[in-house]
Amino acid sequence: MEEEIAMLRQLLSQFHELSQLYGSHTTPFHPHPLLFSPSSPRCCFLNLDDNLVEENCNSVIMAAEKPGMLKMVDHYNPPPTKKSRKERKRRKHTGLPNSYENLNPELWKDLPEDLLEAVIARLPVATFFRFRSVCRKWNALLTSRSFSEHCAQGSQSQPWFYTITHENVNTGAIYDPSTKKWRHPTIPSLPPKVILLPVASAGGLVCFLDIGHRYFYLCNPLTQVWKELPPRSVKVWSRVAVGMIQYRTSTTQGYKILWFGRDGEYEIYDSLKNTWARPENLPSGIKLPLSLNFRSHTVSVDATIYFMHSDPDGVVSYDMVSGVWKQHLIPTPPNSTDHNLAECGGRIFLVGLLTKNAATCVCIWELQKMTLLWKEVDRMPNVWCLEFYGKHVRMTCLGNKGLLMLSLRSRQMNRIVTYNVAKREWLKVPGCALPRGRKRQFIACGTAFYPCLTAVP
Repeated sequence: MEEEIAMLRQLLSQFHELSQLYGSHTTPFHPHPLLFSPSSPRCCFLNLDDNLVEENCNSVIMAAEKPGMLKMVDHYNPPPTKKSRKERKRRKHTGLPNSYENLNPELWKDLPEDLLEAVIARLPVATFFRFRSVCRKWNALLTSRSFSEHCAQGSQSQPWFYTITHENVNTGAIYDPSTKKWRHPTIPSLPPKVILLPVASAGGLVCFLDIGHRYFYLCNPLTQVWKELPPRSVKVWSRVAVGMIQYRTSTTQGYKILWFGRDGEYEIYDSLKNTWARPENLPSGIKLPLSLNFRSHTVSVDATIYFMHSDPDGVVSYDMVSGVWKQHLIPTPPNSTDHNLAECGGRIFLVGLLTKNAATCVCIWELQKMTLLWKEVDRMPNVWCLEFYGKHVRMTCLGNKGLLMLSLRSRQMNRIVTYNVAKREWLKVPGCALPRGRKRQFIACGTAFYPCLTAVP
């Protein structure tokens, strides 16, 4: 009950904020307790902790359909009674006004639909999935064009992380940093007996490549909608680096995917045309073959995708709009290994392990635009680095979009941490375990994505 009240208060605060933003003059109101539509006998929502769950809402709706009961709630005002100590503590904790029982449903009847959609679009993703169970109309918001526009106007929250564990390569584990919880959605439409690895993301969609490097898939992990991309025209079955961008503000306006091989082969997928194409050959100034760093995810700034390579160390970039390739030779910091590119606010960063003698530390470097050199800007706290002393540590970057997720492991330990580039904040991530299970899962790979309810592959 307290959780539902907290959700309702959050919805009201969003409504008042937007009503002031839109300049509408509304009468102060309190929520009606019967916010359930009598026209929807069943409701379906995504339980992010497990899988798609369908619940029967008949008991709630039947209560709302009884005219006598509804009349009693609307018009009967019982005499004031003395509240129990438990009730007074609950009311003090939730901050509810004393007039909570005397609610007028007429105030909710004339609530503008566009304002309601704007309010719901600003709710946290986990809260929205709980609100979907209210009625069929709210559940159908995911397919509403106007609701999609409201979601596109809102600011992006922290990225989530879609990961694959060694123990369950056919299912994913999603980490939500806002709640510090792992979620294990079951995606029923996955191709059977196919191991897919997350390689890129944009606009709420995650791009997957099968372990044989042949087929690409797209998925919205929140809505569990999948799409298999057409076969590639260039038959390259070796490892490739993958980047992805979206058009304008949302993937509904289109997106592009670029794969790039060490011998200079590349293709671009355009969602508006639903085809792969190769505009032109690589310029002669780029030395081939390239020792691409497949352990590092690509990063995108506006329409430009950046790939990392070694021997010699440097970065290759491709502008998806102008079609221009560039190569910059940038030496990596000395005594550093396990390099991964990252991006935050249009700036490019490098994260890696710095080892000297028996001491190992995680370092963050920023690319200086004038000198094209890496400059150290932060390090993991020394207290945390003491755990790595004398150990052969390997690092995997599971997400590189402003909020980094790093997996640090050796024979004696396995740690996952996040690093907020803007705040320079390090946080430890709780262990990943299956629901109702105690065995800790080991993360194999992953990618960051911005959760978007309306993103469609």
